[in-house]
Amino acid sequence: MTNGSPLLSLRAVPDIVRLHGTNRRDHPALVQGDTTISWGGLYEQACRVANYLGSCGVSSGDRIALLDKNSLEHFEIFFGAGLLNAVTVSVNWRLAAPEVEYIVNDAGAKVLIVGQEFLPVLHAIADRLPMVTTVIVIGGADGFIDFRSAVDPQPATDPMVPAGPDDIAFQLYSSGTTGRPKGVMLSNANFLAGIPLSRDGYRLDADSVNMVAMPLFHIGGGGWAMCGMLHGCTSVVVREVDPAQLIKVIERHRVTHAFLVPAVLQFMLQVPGAAEADYSSLEIFLYGASPISEDVLKRSIQVFGCTFLQAYGSTETTGSVVLLPGADHDPDGPNRHRLRSCGLPIPGVSVRVVDTTTGEDVPTREVGEIWVKGPQVMQGYWNMPEETAKSIVDGGWFRTGDAGYFDADGYLYIHDRVKDMIVSGGENVYPAEVENALMSHPDIADVAVIAVPSDRWGETPKAMVVRAPGTNPTEQEIIDYARERLARYKCPTSVDFLEALPRNPSGKILKKDLRAPFWAGRDRMVN
Repeated sequence: MTNGSPLLSLRAVPDIVRLHGTNRRDHPALVQGDTTISWGGLYEQACRVANYLGSCGVSSGDRIALLDKNSLEHFEIFFGAGLLNAVTVSVNWRLAAPEVEYIVNDAGAKVLIVGQEFLPVLHAIADRLPMVTTVIVIGGADGFIDFRSAVDPQPATDPMVPAGPDDIAFQLYSSGTTGRPKGVMLSNANFLAGIPLSRDGYRLDADSVNMVAMPLFHIGGGGWAMCGMLHGCTSVVVREVDPAQLIKVIERHRVTHAFLVPAVLQFMLQVPGAAEADYSSLEIFLYGASPISEDVLKRSIQVFGCTFLQAYGSTETTGSVVLLPGADHDPDGPNRHRLRSCGLPIPGVSVRVVDTTTGEDVPTREVGEIWVKGPQVMQGYWNMPEETAKSIVDGGWFRTGDAGYFDADGYLYIHDRVKDMIVSGGENVYPAEVENALMSHPDIADVAVIAVPSDRWGETPKAMVVRAPGTNPTEQEIIDYARERLARYKCPTSVDFLEALPRNPSGKILKKDLRAPFWAGRDRMVN
């Protein structure tokens, strides 16, 4: 199994549970708390989910929306939908009710499955989901179908619906620069293209114990989980990130591999007694979504005592396309400057840095837009052909929207974000979406949202507001207004008031000028 040869038979994501559910039937597939499911048990449960969804009218290509925190049920549903060649749409549970409503409707989901914790959201939107024919609640609730009661009596027989490499396996929503969330369509081939990286880069194999702690509605959660599951290893599912709990999980389950954002590593180091815990099982800590500071890296290496890898990628590239190897994570070594880079392109993926005005590659150390091409690039945005055409150009090159440069050794460095995206604690925040919400406030005449540095989150949104004549909204009023309409991580953490926003002759807001004072003295405009 570790040499990857049985994986050559995989043509689609549901084949993962078929292969390991047969060949590794008794090996633990999923662990959460005191519950363990074997690969054989997971395959049977996925079959039951598939048969129930089939009885609800779900067929090939249909969308199944799931709103819940990390759970064992997520994988039963994901693989169950896959056995029907249906598509799981894992919805960000941090979103406000109107945002959830939009995504479920945009996806055209036939079935909505909700964790009991999110019943308030369900009640708020249940009568505004015209395409949803079946609503299921994990844990049950009055007036709704109970997940276990519906699924468990079903036959554990595989419906064997054909699924090909180009069929969509997963649809994740990435907020758009226009303020409209975009459904990123990831195919079976996109996921299976990650086999070499997961084996040779991350060194995952059938005996690994992989901690799945980041949210499964992110590629950093769901995609990372698939990296381990491809090889039939054991995945330890953590419902939500709690730094103290993560330390206990590593000790208790002898975790070998994990993906976390640097902010979480930092918080783990601050847990009382963290340095005395047993991390002897750890082999690989992969981090991404933001660079790691030298201080956090030094302390992490000292405390956790394992290899660190940095990944750069996106939802649209099914995760990592650039990797900073463990050998480049020596804060005291001769190549310590490479800690500011995100690494080298992975095998099978091409990366360019392009002058967007000419379409030509820029010279070494000159900044341009990062373009990526390879088998992991998404199939496109759901029902948004124009956005797809803007993002995937010239025969398959994906425009990341990130600005960066290559050094003479071929290492890629992120310099800025072409699309103004803010990354706060590993979460992507698009200013246009926040601006659209704030502009509905009657006391706001104009607004721009920018990134400002944050020691805790890397960067956070700041609203630059022009008050409407005769009004005097306060900073807290504006923040509270945003929190009623958006997920908390998207909301401004601070507000500045201006007489007018700076604009160029064509009317475009000069966000670079707005950001400059807050980033003065730093070597780049991202944190």
